[in-house]
Amino acid sequence: MSDATPDVPQDAWSGVHRGPLRAGEWVRLVDAKGRKHNFALEPGKRFFSNKGHIEHDELIGREEGFTVTSSIGGEYLVFRPLLSEYVVSMPRGAAVVYPKDSAQIIAMADIFPGAHVVEAGVGSGALTCSLLRAVGPHGRVSSYERREEFADVARRNVTQFFGGDHPAWQLTLGDLAEALPASGERCDRIILDMLAPWDCLDAAADALLPGGIVCAYVATTTQLSKFVEAVRVHGGFTEPSPWESLVRDWHVEGLAVRPGHKMIGHTAFLVTARRMAPGQRAPLKKRRPAPGAYGPDYTGPRPPGVPGGPAEEE
Repeated sequence: MSDATPDVPQDAWSGVHRGPLRAGEWVRLVDAKGRKHNFALEPGKRFFSNKGHIEHDELIGREEGFTVTSSIGGEYLVFRPLLSEYVVSMPRGAAVVYPKDSAQIIAMADIFPGAHVVEAGVGSGALTCSLLRAVGPHGRVSSYERREEFADVARRNVTQFFGGDHPAWQLTLGDLAEALPASGERCDRIILDMLAPWDCLDAAADALLPGGIVCAYVATTTQLSKFVEAVRVHGGFTEPSPWESLVRDWHVEGLAVRPGHKMIGHTAFLVTARRMAPGQRAPLKKRRPAPGAYGPDYTGPRPPGVPGGPAEEE
């Protein structure tokens, strides 16, 4: 169970800060051209840009949502950064999970308040922040990271965003494939953000409760193919669902309405599958693979029903 208690104030775990800006908090300054600057407020310090400087003390103690003028007349809009803004500007060890993908994971992996979520590959802590918000103080996020330098960066970023140690988060330095079975933990959801998520599939299957969801976040088509086929061969999951999301902005000015020139295109593929009850298998999908789909150049696992794959059960 989580160590969180019912009387934990909402702001202590939501990452949302209200009221006057305080020393130690991050702020985001945006100029008239849309250029963004993010920094932590420190008494006595100055923010410098090509538009002169601004005293941090001019910002501390004011309600967010105001404009401030620099020493040579540059105007900036001042707000606390949203989570989606924070994660793309925070210090990085590993690459971050972009907000569009975090949102898809929260929705499609059905992360709910009170859930126990296991995360393999904590990266820089971007997805961790979204998971902690989704499970709330009475849920739990157990993160596993093999590289100590990444774990250190993630710990600082998550602590900075929430303003302290989140009561629902546990970060373990180690390999999920070994550490999760040793812990004996059972969980509702498992998120695999790593180079070889298929290596953790057996451990994920043992830890997931029936009906639980495994979600893999992979960058390349070869990783996507190998993980999807590994899930099929395992047999303890439903047919995996792979997809990606693309985000395009729009220019809107009077009757001049057109797609914008900027787009967040491919960042990663997502794959989800649900855990079957012990001893149960999903109905075997009838396959008619394209010619050559599992030819001599394919070295990954082969599902039942294709040449070289496991024999189909009667």
